[in-house]
Amino acid sequence: MCQPGLFIQPEWYHSREATELITSYLLKRDGVTRKTFGILEKPSFPSTIEEISYKLFIVGKSSVGKTSTVCKLTGYPIPTLHSETPGVQVSTVYWPARITGLNRIIMFKLQLWDAGENSLKKFDHILNACTEKTDGILFVFSIVDKGSFDEIPQFLTKLTNPGDNLCKIVLGTKFDLHAESEVTQRNIKDFESTWHIPVLRIKNVLNYNQSDPQSDLYELTPILTTICEQLWHRDIISAQNRNRNQEKAFF
Repeated sequence: MCQPGLFIQPEWYHSREATELITSYLLKRDGVTRKTFGILEKPSFPSTIEEISYKLFIVGKSSVGKTSTVCKLTGYPIPTLHSETPGVQVSTVYWPARITGLNRIIMFKLQLWDAGENSLKKFDHILNACTEKTDGILFVFSIVDKGSFDEIPQFLTKLTNPGDNLCKIVLGTKFDLHAESEVTQRNIKDFESTWHIPVLRIKNVLNYNQSDPQSDLYELTPILTTICEQLWHRDIISAQNRNRNQEKAFF
C-alpha cells in the first residue's frame, strides 16, 4: 500500500489542463454526463498521451452494491433495484493522471469484471475468466452490512497469495447511508493496519449538481486516482523484482 500522492500528482486535477482534458474527452457535450465506453471503444485523446490498460476483478458478497459501484465508476445509470448480475459483465473506465517524476500524463484504461455470485458458484470457467491475467482485485463491502466486511479476509485468502503481485484494493459502498452504518472507522483502520490494503469509500447515488458539471467527479476523483496509483505502484514493484531476478541470474 503506497501513500497517496507518491506516484500521481493529486493537485494536478485542480489545474486547467486536467479540467480541459476531462471535459473534452470524458464528458458529453452537456458538460455534465460522462461518456461511456464499450470494450472496443475509447476516447479520442491526443496521441501524445500514453494509454495503459488494466484488468480488475470485482469481488464481494451479493447485494453489497458491486454493480452499482461499477456503474458509478464508469458513468452508466445506477440501477434503482437490485438484481443478480447474469454471467460476466465487463465495463471500461478511462482516467487520466500526471505521473510524479515523469511529469507526463498517462491515460489509465480500467476494465472492470463483475460476475454474479450464483454464476461464480455454478460455473468454474467464469471465475477462471475473471482471474486470468488480472492485474488486481477490488474487494467490495457495504457499510450497512457488517457481514460483508467480515468476509473480505476470506476472499483475500481464497483469491490471492502473498507473492502473486496482484493489486489489492477494498471499497466500501453505500456511504450515503452513513447513519445506518454497521462498520466503524475503527474497523476500517484496523483492517488497513493488519492487511496493508487501502479501504476506499463510495456513495451509491449520483452526486452531481446540474450547475456544477464536475461535482459528481469530485467524489470519484480520489477513488479513481487511488486505484490508478496502486496499480502503478504494483507495476514498479514488478519491474524491480524482474531486475533483481535478472541480476541474480547474471551473477
